Amino acid sequence: MFLDYFALGLLVFVALVIFYGIIVIHDIPYEIAKEREHPHQDAIHYAGWVSLFTLHAIWPFLWIWATLWRKERGWGFKKLEAEQHDMHHRVDALIDKVEALQQEVEQLKQAQSAPTMSAEKNNEEEQ
Repeated sequence: MFLDYFALGLLVFVALVIFYGIIVIHDIPYEIAKEREHPHQDAIHYAGWVSLFTLHAIWPFLWIWATLWRKERGWGFKKLEAEQHDMHHRVDALIDKVEALQQEVEQLKQAQSAPTMSAEKNNEEEQ
């Protein structure tokens, strides 16, 4: 008799833990959106509740939707594109500077070797 009530209590406890666990899991995208101050956090929250009725079929999309936004850069695609464009121009400028420095080094090497060559020729002529 006691074991029957214990088993029933355990069954109810496990059912409640699973029920609340599912609710906590479905709320993860909303918590991410709230932490990132997402402009659509309410929509993500409501869609999370809808996902309960779709057996969490849309839940991965909510996770993606919540994680795409960042407060400091927004959706980030245009700003990231502009940053990459600026970086590309900086790299091009650095490549031009390196090429100019390589040419200067070559000129200095030639200028340094020219006097020594003429000095060697003069030594050969004197002998």
